[in-house]
Amino acid sequence: MSYAILKNAPVVLLDEPAAGLGTESPVAVQRAIDNLVADRTVIVIAHRLPTVVGADQILVVDGGRTARCGSHTELLTDADGHYVRMWTAQLSAPTRQVPARTWQVPAAGR
Repeated sequence: MSYAILKNAPVVLLDEPAAGLGTESPVAVQRAIDNLVADRTVIVIAHRLPTVVGADQILVVDGGRTARCGSHTELLTDADGHYVRMWTAQLSAPTRQVPARTWQVPAAGR
């Protein structure tokens, strides 16, 4: 992502930018995406829906086909829609804490 910012690319593709991150890191990734989108086209592939909430257009893909498209607010109006089901499931899912790791470096000469 930092390369795209430095390169100032007019079109940027981000594939699962928040994948594998703990509960605090996605906030930092979202801030970086928010900074990245200014004056360029950004295509984000994401399963974590909070990553795309601010997008102008969200395409919901189901079974390899575009099932719906619209803004987050527009997609939430379709009560029986796939997006609403995914959003509800993600909101109700328990958050998973990533355990902190402590690395021990052996002293020199051991």
